[in-house]
Amino acid sequence: MKKIILSALVLSLVMGVQAQEIPERKHDGNMPHHMQGQMKHHRGMDMQKLNLTEDQKAKFKSEKENFQKQMEELKKNDNIMVKEWKSKMEMLRKEHKAKMQSFLTSEQKAQVEKMKEERQVKHGDMMKKRGEMMKTHLGLTDEQSAKMEKSHFEVMEKRKAIRENKTLTDEQKKEQLKELHNKQKENMKSILTEDQLKKMKESRKQGPGKHHKNPENKGII
Repeated sequence: MKKIILSALVLSLVMGVQAQEIPERKHDGNMPHHMQGQMKHHRGMDMQKLNLTEDQKAKFKSEKENFQKQMEELKKNDNIMVKEWKSKMEMLRKEHKAKMQSFLTSEQKAQVEKMKEERQVKHGDMMKKRGEMMKTHLGLTDEQSAKMEKSHFEVMEKRKAIRENKTLTDEQKKEQLKELHNKQKENMKSILTEDQLKKMKESRKQGPGKHHKNPENKGII
């Protein structure tokens, strides 16, 4: 279990997942906790495929502890302006990510990229199935379904462009992703009827693992 937890931590850092923030700052809320847990589990399973050596694991652990210490010290520093704080945090994150990646061999880095591509393909298949189930559950017309699919594809492309934009800081990426998320919600209002929006909202409230109570709800949203 400890190895799986460590593996999940390592992969999340190596693959550029958002770093820590000060306690006072809230998460943007775009990803439910159960989805975060699922992602960590899958990353942990993927990490086992990299066959890390004991030396690599030790280096990852040491660097992680050092990074956490630096972040804690930065959080406690009340004598700097917000702009300076963000700049230092961004620098720490970049240095940390670079160090974590440096611990991997070229073969392991290639394997990480391969796993990312495989997950993208799997995610595409999952979203297609999800779209079909949503169409049935919400009673979408073919036109609505096509618009939903187009909207989702466009959002995915924009989200990818934002995340891969190296000219943006992590904070700027977060803000743009949040704005994109809000625009997507508004776009849904122009595609769905009020009754369909209500159904979608109710499905989300049910949370994970509750859709099985109604065959129509299974795996939706």
